[in-house]
Amino acid sequence: MVQLTLIKITGYGPWTLTLGSDREHRLQMLQASLYHEIQKLFSEKNCLAFPNRFDETFVISNGLTLDEHIEIQKKLAQTFELSFSMSIGTGNTPFEASSNADKARRTKTFLNQDYTIFGFPIQKEVGPVQIIHMDVDGSTSISANKTAYEVSSLILKLYAEMSEFFLERNSLAFFMGGDNFMVISTNANKDEISKFLDTVKQKHGILFNCGIGTAQTGRDAAKLATKSLDAIRDLRDSGKQETRILELTC
Repeated sequence: MVQLTLIKITGYGPWTLTLGSDREHRLQMLQASLYHEIQKLFSEKNCLAFPNRFDETFVISNGLTLDEHIEIQKKLAQTFELSFSMSIGTGNTPFEASSNADKARRTKTFLNQDYTIFGFPIQKEVGPVQIIHMDVDGSTSISANKTAYEVSSLILKLYAEMSEFFLERNSLAFFMGGDNFMVISTNANKDEISKFLDTVKQKHGILFNCGIGTAQTGRDAAKLATKSLDAIRDLRDSGKQETRILELTC
């Protein structure tokens, strides 16, 4: 079972209109600062944040209590002249957890109304959670034959296909910048992942490396997934038998 927290700026659209027409540069700086602060506050509590649309963020919040959510909510309010809502959901899969978070927000089911935190009673026992960390193998050679914008366009195509593939398997995929992607899962299936890697190779001629990490918290799972990815590179560089998928569990 996984716990996800969805953080959303409330009244963002109407608020942006108060800034006038020359506002886009301010909004971009605000969004970057906000993601930085959310990642900082949650990672300090062994959680991990993922950018969604720029006015909202997903967090793997396994083990985080309501009081700790309130503490972070207070700090965000002190730092930004904006209002935020938090929606907490748990589920057997990441998609179920996100759906329950959405359901709590839409039905105005409050865990704490003063700090606009929605959700159903927080489960004391959650986890483990899996992170699938994927990056493009040989992205430098791809960049050598395409312009920067063409590379970005290709990465976004890959992300769209990855998102659709894993959503059908109740997992949530996120683009993390560069040529890196992370998928939140609870039942990563190596055969299914291989199917996706083969499809991408056949369709785009792109090879992915894939590290899987399983742990009780999001940050620990991501650490193991990245460690697995590093191990794949080490095996390749040492001339030993290559592998595309490697998993570590704690």
